[in-house]
Amino acid sequence: MDPVKEPAGRTVRYERTGHVAHVTLNRPEVLNAMDLRMHAELGEVWDEVERDDGVRLVVLTGAGERAFSVGQDLKERARLDREGTPPTTFGSRGLPGWPRLTERFSLSKPVLAKVRGYALGGGFELVLACDLVIAAQSAVFALPEAALGLVPGAGGAFRLARQIPLKAAMGYLLTGRRMTAAQALAYGLVNEVVPDDRLDACVEQWTDDLLRCAPLSQRALKEAVMRSVDLPLEEAFGADYRWERVRRASEDAKEGPRAFAERRPPVWRGR
Repeated sequence: MDPVKEPAGRTVRYERTGHVAHVTLNRPEVLNAMDLRMHAELGEVWDEVERDDGVRLVVLTGAGERAFSVGQDLKERARLDREGTPPTTFGSRGLPGWPRLTERFSLSKPVLAKVRGYALGGGFELVLACDLVIAAQSAVFALPEAALGLVPGAGGAFRLARQIPLKAAMGYLLTGRRMTAAQALAYGLVNEVVPDDRLDACVEQWTDDLLRCAPLSQRALKEAVMRSVDLPLEEAFGADYRWERVRRASEDAKEGPRAFAERRPPVWRGR
């Protein structure tokens, strides 16, 4: 299948190759800092990802060798402050790109972050919102907002405290200290850390493994896990999950056992 690409000149590059959507934050000259234009373009991309049945998974990364993203464009923020634009707080309702990935809780397709270099502030918050994270050894993570008179308003405060031990999370949040890729792996924030020159190959291995699985099973699992993670176990079992209802009624639910019995690879149709 020929790749589907975004036109040149955008701050977000979008390319679909087969069933994989590659989304690239594309402001390498400022370490992929996210301005309002980028947020607006990302909002369009996430809408397209969810709409396009040909997309089964997303790889999110940053352009260049130095950074995934250093977060909010602080020069733009300083200009907005001078113009009297109210400061932001938790969440992005009413701002360009809403709901952003950090608040797009119903996005059903797996998103894998490919991280090289700096993932700071809003960049780290994007990583925390992804389902899988593959990091190069050069990756550096931090939420430095407290040192800038800000807060990690894209969910960093909430997600970090849910994904690593509370005292460790508070240490990083209240000081803005940086976390190495090895430390992130030890906390379970990333799935794998590899040398920088092996990052692309490692991500390709993960995407191959993801594509071998049934897309409706993946959607059902993502929804069930993310909706139930804070529920008591009994309630988790009894909850209603939309994508599980779709999976149960699908051709794919029958195709897996049938292919196993016939000793052949399954052919997933996503329906």
